[in-house]
This record gives sequence, C-alpha cells and structure tokens, in this order.
Amino acid sequence: MKIRILAFGLLIFFLSAFLFAFKANASHSWGGYHWARTANPFNLNLGDNVSSLWDRYLNTTSSDWSASNVLDTTLVAGRVFNKNCKATSGRVEVCNSKYGNNGWLGVASIWVSGLHITQGVVKVNDTYFNTSTYNTPAWRNLVMCQEVGHTLGLDHQDEDFNNPPLGTCMDYTSDPTPNQHPNLHDFEMLSEIYAHLDLTTTIKNTLSSARFEVDHNDLSTLGREIRTSSDKRTSLFERDFGNGNKVFTFVTWAGENRGR
Repeated sequence: MKIRILAFGLLIFFLSAFLFAFKANASHSWGGYHWARTANPFNLNLGDNVSSLWDRYLNTTSSDWSASNVLDTTLVAGRVFNKNCKATSGRVEVCNSKYGNNGWLGVASIWVSGLHITQGVVKVNDTYFNTSTYNTPAWRNLVMCQEVGHTLGLDHQDEDFNNPPLGTCMDYTSDPTPNQHPNLHDFEMLSEIYAHLDLTTTIKNTLSSARFEVDHNDLSTLGREIRTSSDKRTSLFERDFGNGNKVFTFVTWAGENRGR
C-alpha cells in the first residue's frame, strides 16, 4: 500500500513538472503577426522619444532583443513631439510621460494589415513609475523589455503573477528582478515567427499617418477587450477598422489601479 502511495505521489510530481515545463515552452507568438521583410536578419528602428532617465532602459532593451538571430533593433531619433506618441509607419515609437492615473503602467500598440505589423507604439507611464512601488531598475527593465517584445510579435510566456518566475521579461510576476531580459525561448519563438520570408516589406520610414488612431487615455478607443489575465493585471484589446486593418493593444495595469 505504501509503495502504491509513493508511486502515485511520484507520478503527480513528475506530471506537475511536465505541465509546468510545457507551459513555459508553449508557443507565445500571438496570432502569427509579424513584420513583413524580404531577408533575415532584418533591422527594426525604435524611435527614441524617452527622457534621459529612461535612456539606459531603452538601450538595454534594444541590445537585448538584438541578440536574436533574425532581427536587430536600432535606436533612432524619435519623430514624436508631444506625449501623445503617434505611430510612424515602418517602425516603433517609444515614449514616456506622466500620462496620469489612468490605470496602466505600460502599453504596446501594434497596427496590422492582414498578418503584417505595419507600425508600433510603446508607452510607459511616469505617473506610476515615479512612485516607490515601480521606481526601480527592475520594474523599468521588465516593462520596457516586455512592451517592445510585443511589437516584435511576441505574447506573454505566462500571466500568473504568483508562480515561479520564468526568467524572461515576457513573464508576468510580482517580483521583476529575475524577469528583466528575454530568455532563450523568446529567441526561439522569434526564429519560428520569422522563419519564412515575405515578398514585400512593412519596414520602411515614412511620415506618421493619422489613420486608425487610438487614444490610450480613453479605453473606449482601444476597441473590445479580447483577453484579460485571471487577476485582471493584464489585458489585450482589439480595434477593428475593417479590410484587415486592426490595432492590438497590450496593457500592463498598475496593480489594483485598473482603469483609475
């Protein structure tokens, strides 16, 4: 009897370990969305619109993601002259400002046409990052790394704040210290997303377009909320403009401040 109980206990242990490993290594591409390009590795420009306080974190994020074998990110002068941070076709604009007590710590919006990403925006909210809770290098690294990761076509590896950290910024956690940078699975996922080549490219430098705008301080403009984590700390919104044109917005809420 004791032997059977021990065997059953070992079975449960190994099954739990397997399921955790499977979850950690499951696909975290979201919807197959990707930048169209005709060769690898490709270069994606990140428009630097952040303050000097944020420069080191954006530099770290750019360097981290450029370790991928399919893409490089290059920091270039931003094209945004106010905190609205309007998107620019063919690149990602990155901004910080005191966006107010709107509930979100960071957002990443990605404009898509069909399956192709055409432009992106990342915003980090100094209203919360100036508080003692989030004014740490670990929180700044995690959120900046994660939001830029979304603009590359990555989803979260995990959305449970209370399980063991996975060692990636694409993992939600109550302790950001182990999760400040990408991990090997993130790079493997990028290699899978960008394994094929396209006949055209969406990576180009053009002037910002006023089409398909969203206002991150007005949640009604983000469209419908198509996903939220069980603890309501993260959300994904979809705004459908028709004819295959959509805007997806990942939102990281500041603790219990959702929508406030």
